[in-house]
This record gives sequence, structure tokens and C-alpha cells, in this order.
Amino acid sequence: MIRQISIFAENKKGTMFMVTNVLQEGGINMNTLVTNDSAEFGIIRMLVSDTDSAVACLQKAGYMCHADFVAAAEIGDECGSLNALLKTLREGNVNLDYLYVTYSRLSQHPVAILRTEDIDEVEAFLKGKGYHMLEKLD
Repeated sequence: MIRQISIFAENKKGTMFMVTNVLQEGGINMNTLVTNDSAEFGIIRMLVSDTDSAVACLQKAGYMCHADFVAAAEIGDECGSLNALLKTLREGNVNLDYLYVTYSRLSQHPVAILRTEDIDEVEAFLKGKGYHMLEKLD
């Protein structure tokens, strides 16, 4: 499992710069970033080099954020790899809250980041199906 930061931020000009500036000043490297927006607020999700320090820096700067666990499954880099993972999850009757794909510089493989209600159970299920689950993303 990997810890991910979720930041609740106002959807206005300059917000992303302010968030990344806080992290830069804290010496924290972002490995993955994904945003979801609505009319007034958005959620920024990221995987970083030091989760605890990032949360502390962001909260000190006034951002509402928290860290939670996500599963990280390596998938192939060919057509149909994500579909195969989703088929496996469907066969296991797994409900996803959300999913996004990033890339591991270390293994040079795509990585599916999965948020579900029971991360431990899903991670064990996917390991049993032959998926390599990551403990950290480099």
C-alpha cells in the first residue's frame, strides 16, 4: 500500500502554483499528481516523497488535506492491460471509489492507483491473481 495525499482546494487562479510552491519550499518531490474539479472547489491527489512532511507543510499553509492508503498495482505497457486489471476486479466483485494511472520510474511500468473501501483485501486479492503490488512509488 501507498499513502496518498488528498487536498481540498479552492478552484481559482494560482491554486496549483501555491500548492506546488509549498511543497517545493518543504523539499518535497511529487511523484504523481491528479486533480478533480467542481465549480468552486477541487480535490488534488498526489503521491510524494515524504507524505507526513507534505501534510504538515500543507496544513501549516492553511490547506485542508489528509493522507490515506491506496493500492498500487503494476500493469503492462500494452493495449488492454488496464482492461485486464479491471476485469479481474470485476470478477472479484470489487467496487472502486476511483482509479488513476501513473508510471514507476524504477520498474518502468505503468501503475494503477486504486482507492477502494477495503484496501488490504483488494491488495491481497490482486497479489493472489499475480499482480505486483507496490509499497512505494519511485
